[in-house]
Amino acid sequence: MNSAQYLDEAFEKECEELLKVFLQKHKDYGKGNILEIGEMGIAFRLAEKVSRLKNLLGKSDGPVNESLEDTWTDIAVYAVIAKLFRKGLFQKLEVKK
Repeated sequence: MNSAQYLDEAFEKECEELLKVFLQKHKDYGKGNILEIGEMGIAFRLAEKVSRLKNLLGKSDGPVNESLEDTWTDIAVYAVIAKLFRKGLFQKLEVKK
């Protein structure tokens, strides 16, 4: 749970969580799949996540196998990756060991 007292603190804590998720997924998958498909591929992945989100939000009994929190996190991480990709940083930088 986020124990922040201010909105900017809460935002910062969420960004820290996004970084953790990014690093976990990067360790599992690397960045080759993103480099292979480029920005349009990121857009397609985001579209899939948004479709999943709409489906989960439309379920009256709530999600069974997927978490709304995980879906929002995936969307946010892909958005940051897209911003880094547009700036050329995703392509040329590596994760600090």
